[in-house]
Amino acid sequence: MARKPARAYHEAPTRPDAPRRARAELEFEEAAILGALFGQFDANLVQIENRLGVFISARGNRAQIEGPEDAVGRARDVLKAMHQRLLKGQELDPGAVDSIIAMSAEPTLEGIVSGDDGAPPIMIRTRKKTIVPRSATQVEYMRALASKDVIFALGPAGTGKTYVAVAQAVSQLITGSVQRLILSRPAVEAGERLGFLPGDMKEKVDPYLRPLYDALYDCMPPEQVERRLASGEIEIAPIAFMRGRTLADSFIILDEAQNTTREQMKMFLTRFGQNSRMVVCGDPKQVDIPGGPAMSGLNDAVGRLEGVEGIAITRFTVADVVRHPIVGRIVEAYEGQEG
Repeated sequence: MARKPARAYHEAPTRPDAPRRARAELEFEEAAILGALFGQFDANLVQIENRLGVFISARGNRAQIEGPEDAVGRARDVLKAMHQRLLKGQELDPGAVDSIIAMSAEPTLEGIVSGDDGAPPIMIRTRKKTIVPRSATQVEYMRALASKDVIFALGPAGTGKTYVAVAQAVSQLITGSVQRLILSRPAVEAGERLGFLPGDMKEKVDPYLRPLYDALYDCMPPEQVERRLASGEIEIAPIAFMRGRTLADSFIILDEAQNTTREQMKMFLTRFGQNSRMVVCGDPKQVDIPGGPAMSGLNDAVGRLEGVEGIAITRFTVADVVRHPIVGRIVEAYEGQEG
């Protein structure tokens, strides 16, 4: 059966009930997805109500929104975006709803949902899933990943810096636009002293690289990851292994870059070869090397390279945290204490 058009709803005009207050109504034609749209016991609607300060009543295939005019407009846009997401076969969990609500304050939301000027919406497709932006800054980041040569992604944990970069790398590897995927990070303990680690070199450095493996396995079937690792199409190694190489036809990601020295960062950036893309991810405030932020190769590189043609710098904040909401509150509490 042919799928109905994505905009399968009728929108009633917004009517002000009183100064600065309004009412809007949406009617959805895809009855099969209403359960997922509204959530069990209308949980998704309650989530929107609590975040935006509106009241939503759902009867049959209609949803009526009442409240302050600006909030009603945002709630309407959020429901439309949720509906579009479901029609495209994408999941709609509480985290996704929360992210759509957060993005509803941005003028880019409609472009994310429907695509500007009829263009496809912003997304990254991998073998296991389709990744869409979950914050306004991720929109900027995904655009940079698709168009710039070198991208710096700066910000706190939980903002999707590394995960989205790995997804873009996997997508380009699958389509053949690059021949290799190289993931790297410095082997620096975060305030710990692990001492002697038994085993061969791979076993010694793997604990430091585990977050990169996790992102990789989330975007590709395990058997493909193992096969590409064995063939050398995917390489995961500490930054020291990059010295003396020229990395052409590659998608290169450096994670935890705040823990590089200035010399390591210069060495890494100059590995860039023809038909390659390089992403440098890190949190400038979480530096674990001696000397702190002043000695960080990431901070030094950003200061030198901002504004250089072909280089993009995306700055995430605590507002862009897309893990469990409590992660954002924890990051905010620590940053407030440090300030």
